[in-house]
Amino acid sequence: MEHYVGIDIGSYESKGVIIDANGGVLASAVRQHGMDNPKPGYFEHDADGVWWKDFCAISNELLKRSGVRPSSIAAVSASTLGADCVPVDKNCRPLRKAILYGIDTRASGELKFLNDYYGTDRVIAMRGSPFGSEDAIAKILWIRNHEPEIFRRTHKFCTGSTFITAKLTGEYVIDEFLARTCFFPIYHGGEIRSDMIGEFFKPDQIANCRATTDIAGKITAGAALETGLAEGTPVTTGADDAAAEAISAGIIDAGDMMVMLGSSMYLICITEREVRDERMWSSGYVIPDTFTLQGATNNAGTITRWLGDNLYRDFARESGRGENLFESMMEEAGDIPPGSDGLVVLPYFAGERSPLGDPLAKGVFFGLSLRHKRGHIYRACLESIAYSLRQHLEIMNDHGVRPDKLTAVGGGTKNPLWMQILADVSGKRFQTPAIGIGASYGDALIATIASGRNKNFSDLKRIIRYEATYEPDTDTHAKYEPYYEIFSRLYPATRELMHEMPRGE
Repeated sequence: MEHYVGIDIGSYESKGVIIDANGGVLASAVRQHGMDNPKPGYFEHDADGVWWKDFCAISNELLKRSGVRPSSIAAVSASTLGADCVPVDKNCRPLRKAILYGIDTRASGELKFLNDYYGTDRVIAMRGSPFGSEDAIAKILWIRNHEPEIFRRTHKFCTGSTFITAKLTGEYVIDEFLARTCFFPIYHGGEIRSDMIGEFFKPDQIANCRATTDIAGKITAGAALETGLAEGTPVTTGADDAAAEAISAGIIDAGDMMVMLGSSMYLICITEREVRDERMWSSGYVIPDTFTLQGATNNAGTITRWLGDNLYRDFARESGRGENLFESMMEEAGDIPPGSDGLVVLPYFAGERSPLGDPLAKGVFFGLSLRHKRGHIYRACLESIAYSLRQHLEIMNDHGVRPDKLTAVGGGTKNPLWMQILADVSGKRFQTPAIGIGASYGDALIATIASGRNKNFSDLKRIIRYEATYEPDTDTHAKYEPYYEIFSRLYPATRELMHEMPRGE
């Protein structure tokens, strides 16, 4: 029987899965890792020490746990954090740590330059929104401007998925969905638009564009030794984590929407037509001939991790709860009423992507009083992500886009309190997939299409099933209205002060 491997490299952990031809999970594996934050607004990973090391360790562990022979693996697919940028030499050795996706806001000057260079009105007309922190082209320009020696030595500028696929096969490729999302306007129709690159970098310094389900190459002898996989095993183009996670959740038809609750919150809604609004992003999708509206809140799970590290660390040590820390946090927040007794949070702890497009946005705790306790702060943070989700849904509604199937995925779905808050604030019904492994499972499903086991993405509908459902409570939704109104007005009221705030070092 044929088997398929999917591995995803995330912000704080990497996951892998091996499945059979019917989508059944034979083994899974997880590895934790850190994220470097050397300066305010700077977020990095060691591409070799984190991405590749995790991939190799997980690959070997999956084969050991499942007992599957490497020769029976029909295809391998990988996904990583989306719009990362790591420069490599001709041997695919990183020349610096990878600059991460939209949470890294160091390139604000380069973003302004790009919008001025191409013309903001022209950029909005072409893709619906100005350049933002998720654009990898700005990260390349930052390297050119601030690290010219590294720029000079760079053979390729890679996203995470490009890097992993290159390490496996020697081929530098990027999938069409990610290429348009983070390298606009360089790729168009799968081709590199050298006339749009200007003098920024050379066309041969970026990857060739391929469909997500294309076979990019085969595992080399060297990669086989490190990963335990068989030499010659087909490898797909790869994907970014959001798209792979969406596939794992069955986001396949118009009206389907994914809410990914990972370190950040990422939204993908399939639309019948192209919809443009500068507060969100519009593009094609990994599924041919489809359109999407996308958005991202920079901090979601990252905030709960920050709270756990800074407000609950002593509690964990004193109570001995250890791994059950987040369960304890939920218990405290569950006793707090909707609206957190008048505490509203802006979750812009690392700037914000959509709908603000403001890398200088700051986190705000508004309404703090002496009656507020630690549980209020936690619940208010969870509510802030739900308020951001509602803002995106209202933008969609402005264009007649009303998703009829909202599926939540990612680590946040393990928090039933958070899930109910999302349903109550948005007024929308949510479901979660029965197999909640996430992006790595989506990678493995993509591999089944690449190998020919499944003809297309629609064939995956017979595999993907759903489990938990969260219905909005009408009364609770009404209670959130005044707090949502304050949330919506709070950023415009403080934006100028945010921009005046010294950045710090």
